[in-house]
Amino acid sequence: MRWEPLLIILLMASLSGLLILTTTHKHRWFALLTLAYLTGLAAILFTPISFSGTGIYIMPAGFGRVNLTHLSVFNLGFAENILLTLPLGLLLKWLAPKISLWGVGAFGLFVGSSVETLQYILSQHWLINRSSDINDVLANALGILIGGLVVAVYYRIRVSHRQRQQRQARAVA
Repeated sequence: MRWEPLLIILLMASLSGLLILTTTHKHRWFALLTLAYLTGLAAILFTPISFSGTGIYIMPAGFGRVNLTHLSVFNLGFAENILLTLPLGLLLKWLAPKISLWGVGAFGLFVGSSVETLQYILSQHWLINRSSDINDVLANALGILIGGLVVAVYYRIRVSHRQRQQRQARAVA
């Protein structure tokens, strides 16, 4: 019963992969890479499989814990959660370049709080022993915001580079 979330994740990923392979021709590799990332992310977040920086282990059955008050942002777990969600920010800003950084930050808070709420619910129902932590919400939001910021800076540099090339071309002509 504890492994039902993993089976659901793998089933959805398999069906999505088949859909990508049969319908997508342009950027197929990118769609499959995104699917692999999202599948891995879902497996890490919603199953009893856990990573401790250096190893993988299976968490014992349990309800998990809830931390809504103790802030601890200067540790390895906080940094890992930032790195874990950074690609989401990259994807969001790349797919929706007109969204503001405030919107990216709000999306990050929504995703972080949704993940932690879902972990709590799944821990109560399937005993996957995942904790819900305010630090994780903040780290997820920060990771998504940093990813969006990286893409925004990239777009800004690309636009200024094109404008510089156009000025040089006009000066030569």
